[in-house]
Amino acid sequence: MPMGQRTLLPDAEEVVLDSLKTVGCDSLSMVLRAARMTGLCPRCCRSSYRIHSRYQRKLADLPWEGIPVRIELRVRRFFCDSANCEQRIFTERLPHTAASYARQTCRLGKALDRIVMALGGAAGSRLAEQLGILASGSTLLRQIRRKSSVGANLSPRVLGIDDWAWRKGHRYGTILCDLEAGKVVDLLPDREADTVAQWLHAHPGTEILSRDRASAYAEAARRAAPQAVQVADRWHLLHNLSEALRYALEPHHRILAQAAAQVGKPEKPPSISAPSVPVATRSALLQQHSRERRLGLYEQVVDLVGRGMTQGQIAAQLGIGRRTVRRWMHSDVFPERKPAHRSNSVDAYTNFLDQRWQQGCHNAAEIWRELREQGFAGQSGIVRSWLRQRRGPRSERGEHVAKPPRMRSSPRHVAWLMLTEPDTARSYLEEVYRESPLIAATASAAREFARIVRSRDSAAWPDWLQSAQTTALANFAVHLMRDHDAVLAALKMPWSNGPVEGQVHRLKLIKRQMYGRASFDLLRIRVLNAA
Repeated sequence: MPMGQRTLLPDAEEVVLDSLKTVGCDSLSMVLRAARMTGLCPRCCRSSYRIHSRYQRKLADLPWEGIPVRIELRVRRFFCDSANCEQRIFTERLPHTAASYARQTCRLGKALDRIVMALGGAAGSRLAEQLGILASGSTLLRQIRRKSSVGANLSPRVLGIDDWAWRKGHRYGTILCDLEAGKVVDLLPDREADTVAQWLHAHPGTEILSRDRASAYAEAARRAAPQAVQVADRWHLLHNLSEALRYALEPHHRILAQAAAQVGKPEKPPSISAPSVPVATRSALLQQHSRERRLGLYEQVVDLVGRGMTQGQIAAQLGIGRRTVRRWMHSDVFPERKPAHRSNSVDAYTNFLDQRWQQGCHNAAEIWRELREQGFAGQSGIVRSWLRQRRGPRSERGEHVAKPPRMRSSPRHVAWLMLTEPDTARSYLEEVYRESPLIAATASAAREFARIVRSRDSAAWPDWLQSAQTTALANFAVHLMRDHDAVLAALKMPWSNGPVEGQVHRLKLIKRQMYGRASFDLLRIRVLNAA
């Protein structure tokens, strides 16, 4: 039967329909019998024509439009006439219709398997009831326990290993994945080195093992799979770098705070005779920064066009769209953005608002109450926003001016700034480096290590280890030396724990669906058999 084709019978090649009848007003009954005239002995595999007896099996089948269906299957027993066979009497097998001793058809069992694998016991039972299948949560759980764990006996050549949380910060397990096939091969209830080593002993053949920098997994691999090449995960290397840089910056918190205060210090106020310059609001500062960034990109586009580069090459190099490149190429001057103005329900009362403003009423709440008397249906926040936009910056009205955001000086945030180097933090970082040459050398070493990992520049790895000894990352470099072979393999080989993290995400979804009420064996079976 072609895949995807549906028939009235469980298997049209094995059984034929004798009769179809209704039972009451809410169920159907099909009477089926075997299609073949002979029976095949399950022990010697020889056909037999001699019938010993007949009996009837009652099976549950898939519902029809939510109507339950029962099958009355007429089965025969045969004599085995082979002199060398120990089986004297046997029952004919119908493997595609129903398994031996089963009380449901194979296709109903497969449907329940899919339901319980996707939803579990209680939720699967509720969905099955909506579809017309009567199966309790306990029945579904027994069915899932009988299902074999696909992949649990595999010995993958490239193994990815990571931990997952039963309860974060308290209890953890271990997930093992075949990185070549992209599938989970097993789950372990803890992350102890002995448990992982025992699994590796029972599943030999691993040639490459990708892991994070946890010492338990490294020890287990050295004990049980010494022939395997251990590969440190690159994301974890960069994460360890950011943590090490944060710890290195914590003793210099005073310098970081002083630099933030120095950068955020306002310019010297103008003399009395000089005309006053209105201070920009925060939104104006952001708009100015956005314009400067666009202007810089526009100038780079013009320069690259003069060098003869194509639109696609310019877009790929600058990280902007081709339409933007095309529009700027055909523009004689830098295209300024038009000021955005959104019309709202307050615009209909512009004359009244202007009149009240000239009369000296600057209270938005009072103006809103007067507008409500005239039929205005909006809220007070709309009126307040309209007045703020129409009356200009606060500096022109003599009100308090919003100060530009102050640079954050926490070690974690500064470590991120040092690794990414955004344009908005350039002056702050320069001030920090000027105040402390040690911090400058540490930041330079951190950026170099990040470059080595991202570009997999294994040739620069020995030089970095030597140069890092004179910086605050010396302790981090010592820890990397203890895992030298795995780090070097990460720079030379393409494998990483990225696919394993994706499987951990799927595991968390299944675990949370089970609400913590199911045991580890059910979680393991569902994860291993997840589609």
